[in-house]
Amino acid sequence: MRKTTVSQFLEWVDSFLNFEKLPQKNMFWLDTMEFLCSRFDNPQNAAKCFHVAGSKGKGSVCAMISSILTSQGLKTGVYSSPHIEDFRERIRLNNDFFDEEIYAKAADELYSKFNLIKKELPQDRAVTWFELVTVYAFLCFRQAKVDESVFEVGLGGRLDATNVVQPQISVINTIELEHTEFLGDTIEKVAAEKAGIIKEGIPVLSAIQIPSVRKVFKEKAEEKHTEIFFADELLQDLKYCWNTENKTMNVKINSKIFSRPLNFDLHMTGSFQAYNAFLAAAAVKLTHENISEDVIEKGLSNVSLPARFEIVKNPVNSECSIIIDGAHTVKSIGLTLDTLSSLFPECKADLVFACAADKDVNHIAKQFSGIFENVQLTKPGSTKSADVNKMIQAFKESEINFTYSDDYEKIISDAIKLSGKEKHNLLITGSFYLASEVKKILKTLIK
Repeated sequence: MRKTTVSQFLEWVDSFLNFEKLPQKNMFWLDTMEFLCSRFDNPQNAAKCFHVAGSKGKGSVCAMISSILTSQGLKTGVYSSPHIEDFRERIRLNNDFFDEEIYAKAADELYSKFNLIKKELPQDRAVTWFELVTVYAFLCFRQAKVDESVFEVGLGGRLDATNVVQPQISVINTIELEHTEFLGDTIEKVAAEKAGIIKEGIPVLSAIQIPSVRKVFKEKAEEKHTEIFFADELLQDLKYCWNTENKTMNVKINSKIFSRPLNFDLHMTGSFQAYNAFLAAAAVKLTHENISEDVIEKGLSNVSLPARFEIVKNPVNSECSIIIDGAHTVKSIGLTLDTLSSLFPECKADLVFACAADKDVNHIAKQFSGIFENVQLTKPGSTKSADVNKMIQAFKESEINFTYSDDYEKIISDAIKLSGKEKHNLLITGSFYLASEVKKILKTLIK
């Protein structure tokens, strides 16, 4: 019997069109996924699931939901993107990888059957990398016989490959104006695409939203004859305080859906992570009424995720910290800067920044003004498209002195050495793809 390794699977699937690297318009159809799933006996329906969308924080919410369910003793699969170091981060068992046999069996099933059915595809349509990887996740979870699964939307919602699932609850985190070439040029149009995950009779939980977005979600929920919960209607009180010594955050949450207030230490720091924790806890409580507050607290205390304000020691000077953060929207970067000043109030800091071509770099650059000692700009790695000229112009207009190079490996390595030498902390942010490159370089420097 054939036994396909993960690396062999990746070699095969990398031959398909990958919109994460080279996004294109008008190349998203849900009927392709519906066709594929039907030919594989609908593996997306093998276990109860959560479906999480939003402009930011959805990966964190997925990790938090999974950690709570795992603390309850449930075998929980997580599908999220992108990965930072290892492809298997996308398809995992809570915070661990599945046994290699699970990945191999799912790959064999996908590879063998796909070659038989590809000629039947709707309108001879090309299948994308993300569609195949999503089907692969469904097959992995079915092979592993998970109790529950958590799916992060890749892009938008309405036409996203994950939108074939029938979740027990749909969760939508904060909405921002993003991916406008695909989702629309107003926040209401973006919200309408995100609202595409709202399904007939399936409850919806939304983060706090601006009024126009809230209106879009309420109208879609009414159209789908389902109940929608907004976080601000459920949340009675949320407080957090920083522990600058161990770089954690104590969070206290009071809500009418809990039998008592929650009190836990969160290793994923940032005010926004406290709200993500509430959203995750509420999603689980709304679907698992009998889960105890003790279990929720344990799950949230155990959760971790790479490149979410991840703090590591500088290998050049262990007294200094490197903060790796995948924030890439105006609001999320602003919150990252707030966290930086809260956890390191007296420390000077340097910056390495890179972002994808579709980001609002003009407004992002303004937020960095006057904060950093040394600023270095580069590309977000070799696989993600960037508009370098737009980024450089934005930093010039914000009157920020910077160094730029296309050689992202050299920029990162030099910045680590410089910040260590000058006894500065170093923030590296703007892209999860940049974060991935940082992780690789840190491994070489630590050796």
